[in-house]
Amino acid sequence: MSTMQVEVVTGEREIYRGEAEEVIVPGIEGEMGILPHHAALLTALKAGDLRIKLGGAEDYLFVSGGFMEVYNNTVTVLADAAEHADEIDASRAEAARQRAVELLAESKDERERTDLREALFRATQRLHIVETTRRRSTRRIEASHSEL
Repeated sequence: MSTMQVEVVTGEREIYRGEAEEVIVPGIEGEMGILPHHAALLTALKAGDLRIKLGGAEDYLFVSGGFMEVYNNTVTVLADAAEHADEIDASRAEAARQRAVELLAESKDERERTDLREALFRATQRLHIVETTRRRSTRRIEASHSEL
């Protein structure tokens, strides 16, 4: 099967670099699937799960937003923040979710409520990724493909 090059980076580190047969990203207009030789594209991303598929294996990443460029059979994701599913601390994400819910119930300021809704969405997405990877039996892409 045909593949493409994928790189997922944040300002602090490289999360993934390697080949993929498919990349699924949380675009601001909805989920988007990218296959090899996709047309050139530049788009903003929202918080959510980013999935990378290769040879029957699948990596789940959380991205908190950012940008994706597809060009010349290469997908580059510049994420505000990102982490592998197995790096997510579920108890910390649940505490963040609960804190956002409590503060949202008390807040009267619309700008603060918007920020709290975004924090709640990010925490919920992180928990969703943890639960999804726990239920799925797909194997993770070998480290030689996904990390330097």
